[in-house]
Amino acid sequence: MLTSAERQRGYAGGGVVFAGIVLFIALAVFALLSFDSGETDRPLFDAYVWRILRFTLWQAGLSTLLSLALALPVALALARQPKFPGRIWIIRLMAVPMGLPVLIGALGLIGIWGRTGILNSALAAIGLSEPISIYGLSGILIAHVFFNLPLACRLLLAGLERLPPDYWRLSASLGLPALSVFRFVEWPAVKPLLAGVAGLVFMLCATSFTLVLVLGGGPAATTLEVAIYQSLRFDFDPARAISLALLQIAVTATILALMALLPTPSADSTATGRAARRFDGTGFGARAWDRIIVVLAVLFLCLPLASILLAGLKADFARLLTAPVFWKAAWTSLWIAFLAGLISLTTSIAIINARAAITDARKPGLTARGFSALLASLSSLVLLVPPVVIGTGWFLLLRPYGDVASFAPLLVVMINAMTALPFVIRVLSPAFATHRQYTARQTANLGIFGFSRLRLIDLPVLTAPLATAFSFAMALSLGDLGAVALFGSEDLVTLPWLVYSRLGSYRTADADGFALILALLCLGLTIAGTVGQRGRKDDGS
Repeated sequence: MLTSAERQRGYAGGGVVFAGIVLFIALAVFALLSFDSGETDRPLFDAYVWRILRFTLWQAGLSTLLSLALALPVALALARQPKFPGRIWIIRLMAVPMGLPVLIGALGLIGIWGRTGILNSALAAIGLSEPISIYGLSGILIAHVFFNLPLACRLLLAGLERLPPDYWRLSASLGLPALSVFRFVEWPAVKPLLAGVAGLVFMLCATSFTLVLVLGGGPAATTLEVAIYQSLRFDFDPARAISLALLQIAVTATILALMALLPTPSADSTATGRAARRFDGTGFGARAWDRIIVVLAVLFLCLPLASILLAGLKADFARLLTAPVFWKAAWTSLWIAFLAGLISLTTSIAIINARAAITDARKPGLTARGFSALLASLSSLVLLVPPVVIGTGWFLLLRPYGDVASFAPLLVVMINAMTALPFVIRVLSPAFATHRQYTARQTANLGIFGFSRLRLIDLPVLTAPLATAFSFAMALSLGDLGAVALFGSEDLVTLPWLVYSRLGSYRTADADGFALILALLCLGLTIAGTVGQRGRKDDGS
């Protein structure tokens, strides 16, 4: 239970945060809507804009279809083979692409699927001269499957692992063949999840920026977010950027509205690796088929990761680590990530505390309940207006007041903090709720409030989830290219921008070396955030 003063502080903190986030995003949208380009003769949505929209939806749809079509057999195979050698490590491996900076993943895919990559070199060795192109639509699809297949597989596998063990014993006693087991047991478990998982994957693919920027391969394979970036960065066509940004908001709003109607997977619906005993899939043919599927999936995920490591180790680190541009980029990346992580963390805590203060009230009024709902919707608001769209709005808003580059560091920090906000809230909310559930009444009975409660009760328990959320927000900001791509200059160089610029100038060895350093930094942050987490049995997290 909270004191009246603590509830008032919760309301005030939540109000300030809500007003700040809404104002930050609303000003960007207002700048887009009110900008006068002076080109009255050109339609707002011309044929080029509609073509970009069609490609955005087309590639997102294909990526979603491929990701789910490939994830389902992998999830079924892992569920059927609970004693598969290294099964728990395979499930853990599927978490790696989700935490990997997108730019680094793209470099790993180029190392495997590129013109001189391992796969095309192998095809050339056996006499096939036509290479597989990693650029264009095919490259975008491969990259989206690489990042989204593990996510879809873990969510579907979780649904299968939640089935009661009695189901498998009953199906074995009835002697059901494999097709009947799928029809009557497995399919009813995964079918309710497919729509929600598909919506999540489609959202990620429709708002993809870095992968399309690196692998798009030209105007024929460009999405809305990349086209916005190109319109401002290269063409300096604000009118077109506005058209694309408004369409991007409309697309994300439609996807979010549809996802609200779908059964979205819950926060704890990722595979744990703890599977019930299965009596099917024990025959030689079934085991061979399942193992082939799992091995192919592991190779698909591991080869790009191995390519990143091997290519990075070949770089001239003696030269790279003594280059002034590296230390400048590393310092810039770290302080931006630190500030973004700190802002995202404090903002999330304020939102959680405000909602807790409303819930703690005995009879919260209609206004209080409405305010709690608005606070809960902030995560959706951040997702509704993507970072590139926010950056475009602020670019137009600040342009009359001087060089936008002078405002760039602050904008990058704020955009990265907003980007990490939904994920930080997702990490902290369950921890704060559980902690309050077990300690609220005891602390009230003992009269421990304010700073004493924070020091004696809250921090000793919440340090681990706070560290996890902060390190995750830092890692997310550290590997982000979106905001920096829009505002990056000689005065604002981050490690992702350094990797991308080296890749663009065909200095691939330097790009591989910097990418490996960036990957190690993000990995170090992730490991640092998990230190002290004892007793966690969710092996899939």
